[in-house]
Amino acid sequence: MLNLKNSNIEVTKVSASKINDVDFDNLSFGKVFSDHMLICTYKNGAWNVPEIVPYQPLTLDPSAKIFHYGQAIFEGLKAYKDANNDVFLFRPYENCKRLNISAKRLAIPELPETYFMEGLKTLLQVDKEWIPTKDGSSLYIRPFIFASGEGFHASPSNEYTFIIATAPSGAYFSGEVTVLIEEHYSRSANGGVGYAKAAGNYAGQFYPTQLAVKKGYNQVIWTDDNAHEYIEEAGAMNIFIRINDTLITSPTSDRILDGVTRKSILDIAKNEGIDFEVRKITVSEVVEAANNGNLKEMFGAGTAAVISPISGFGYKNKDYKLPNLENTYASKLKKRITDIQTNKAEDIFGWRVKI
Repeated sequence: MLNLKNSNIEVTKVSASKINDVDFDNLSFGKVFSDHMLICTYKNGAWNVPEIVPYQPLTLDPSAKIFHYGQAIFEGLKAYKDANNDVFLFRPYENCKRLNISAKRLAIPELPETYFMEGLKTLLQVDKEWIPTKDGSSLYIRPFIFASGEGFHASPSNEYTFIIATAPSGAYFSGEVTVLIEEHYSRSANGGVGYAKAAGNYAGQFYPTQLAVKKGYNQVIWTDDNAHEYIEEAGAMNIFIRINDTLITSPTSDRILDGVTRKSILDIAKNEGIDFEVRKITVSEVVEAANNGNLKEMFGAGTAAVISPISGFGYKNKDYKLPNLENTYASKLKKRITDIQTNKAEDIFGWRVKI
């Protein structure tokens, strides 16, 4: 059944909601989970019709291939409420498209778009009251697929599980963020899976990030895997660098994720008349710009934080401080995006999807 409709999805509701136990004024990121989740299984060569069930633990055999060969991918997006209590998503078809790009790279069966979209819409209708309304808050949505088939043989699984879980969340980052430009470890390599949202990509980031944290930084700036000459990403986010009045970001590649927020920033920058370049940028260029005062801003861009300004960076045992500017590109671009997301501004791009 590829042309799935909302009415085809079976819904089993919780006997009692836990929503009254949640302090919606003090939400951390991704720690509290909504009442329900979507679950969909792939067996006998086909995806079965999704279901909405109470949020619950999973039972897996110890030989489930996710534990041994790492076939796991995920996405991240958000749902928002406006002043009229209407619910919106931001560019969800891009997330569905990228989920299947990741699936193909990891030899996971691609998921029909209608299963993703109709399943997500149904889940949000069921758990609409879990979408927070406080400024900066949203319902974070985590779709993911993992290998649930059994066996120790090193081969793709014959069974998979697709789940969408949601978590009402507050702002992802707060305060100043400092980063360390990585000189040894790499996030990804040519011909690898860096462009996919594979779970293992993030597992491999944790250790170098821990080393950076021990040195007093919040995150790592990833560089290329060859000579560590080029700036690539900021932690789990795409990176933007402003030199004088030009905004620069790295081109996507085998190594760099095609971020939805990244694409949105580029479109808005064009609309706002902000000069930007999509090109490789060297570490030496950034250091030189910092030394001569031309480095104005650095920020990460991703679904969770939208835009996370960077206040300083470290490289070769030296720290560089960025200037405190008024009316930054980061603040201007973030406001433009969040106003579209929350239906506070006209969406001239057609990104907003009403549920």
